[in-house]
Amino acid sequence: MLRERGFVVGAGRRGTRVAPRPALRAPGPGGSPPPAPARADLSIGLADPALLPPIAAALARIDLDAKLRVSRLEAADPDLLDAARTGFEADGVRSDALAVVSGAMDGVERVLGAHLRPGDRAIVEDPCYPPIRDVLLALGLVPIPVAVDDSGLIPDLFAAALHRGAQAVVTVPRAQNPLGAAVDEQRAGELRALLAAHADVLIVEDDHASVVAGSPFRSLADSSWPRWAVIRALSKILHPDLRVALVAGDATTIARVEGRQALGPRWVSHILQATAAELLLDAGFDEVVTHARHVYAARRDALIGALADHGVPAHGRSGLNVWVPLREEAPVARALLDEGWLVSAGELFRFASGPGIRVTTATLDVADAPEVAAVIAAIEHAGRSRRAY
Repeated sequence: MLRERGFVVGAGRRGTRVAPRPALRAPGPGGSPPPAPARADLSIGLADPALLPPIAAALARIDLDAKLRVSRLEAADPDLLDAARTGFEADGVRSDALAVVSGAMDGVERVLGAHLRPGDRAIVEDPCYPPIRDVLLALGLVPIPVAVDDSGLIPDLFAAALHRGAQAVVTVPRAQNPLGAAVDEQRAGELRALLAAHADVLIVEDDHASVVAGSPFRSLADSSWPRWAVIRALSKILHPDLRVALVAGDATTIARVEGRQALGPRWVSHILQATAAELLLDAGFDEVVTHARHVYAARRDALIGALADHGVPAHGRSGLNVWVPLREEAPVARALLDEGWLVSAGELFRFASGPGIRVTTATLDVADAPEVAAVIAAIEHAGRSRRAY
C-alpha cells in the first residue's frame, strides 16, 4: 500500500526504501513565504515572458462562437491538430494518431497509465525533472535511474537498466532538465540498437521545449515501434498558463489516453486550444521562436563561458537551464542567495548522480553572467590550490 501511494520504492534484492520525496504535495509550514531575492530568481525554470508571442492579439482574432459550439467540444480543435501535425512531421514523427492533453506532466501520466501498473519499472534520467519522478511514484511505478551526459542517456547504463526488466523509458530528448542534454544522431542510434531487443518497452519522450530547445529533435522510437508517445507542451513557446500539450503516438496509446481523458475532464478547454492554434499558425510565429531560441542559447553560453573562465565546468547544450556540478551544492546556493541570486539545489533532481546546482538562464542578463560565475567559483574553489583546478 505504501508503494502504491508513492511513499516507498522497491529495489529488488536491495530491499525497499523510502521514496526520495512523497508523490503527494504536503502542506507547507505556516507563516509568511521567504522574501524574494533582491536581484533575480534563477530557479523557476519558466520561459522569459518577453520572448513569448502576444496572447491578447490572438484572443481578439478568435471566433469563439464557432470554436465553442457544443456539438464539437468533445473533439480536439482541428486547427490545433493541423499545427501539431505540421510540427511533428517536420521532425519525422508519425502524426496519424494525435491527442491534446493539459500539459506535459498530464501527458506523461496518461501515457504511462495507459500501459503500466503499480510495481512496473520505468527508466528515468539521473538527474531528472522532479515532477517526472513524482508522477512515477504517484502511479506506484519503480524508477530505474540512468545517468545522462551531454548527449542523453549513457548507453551501457541504459543497457543494464533494460536488462533489469524495465517496462518503460521516460526521457527528455533535448532541453533535458536540469542538465540541458540533447540527444544527437549517434547517441539516438546507439540507444535504438539497445532497444531493438526489448520491443515491448513503452517509450515516452517529453519534448517540453520543442522549437526553442536549441537542438534538433532525435527520437528513440522508430516508425515501427509498437508503444510510444512524443509529448510537446506549449508552455515554453506560447505561455505557461496555456495548459496544453500535443501528444503523438501509436494508435493504441492515443486511444487509451483519450478514453481515460473522456472519463475525467473530457476535453481540454477549447478556449485554450483555439488560442494555442491561433498563435502557432500566426505568420509571425517562426520569427518569434527563432529569436527566442537564439536569446536562450546566448544566455546559456554566457554563463557556461564565464564559469569556464574560472575553471568551473558546466552543462547546457540546449534548453533554459545550466547545470553546474559541484563538490557541495548547499554552500554555493547560499552564497548566491546572499548576493541576490536564487538557484535550485541539485538535491531536488538527483538519484545517485553527484551534487550540483541548476541555474535557469531563461531570464539571466548576459551582462550578469560573469558575476554569477564568480560567486560560484569563489565557493567551489575555496580551500583548493590553483593547481587543483
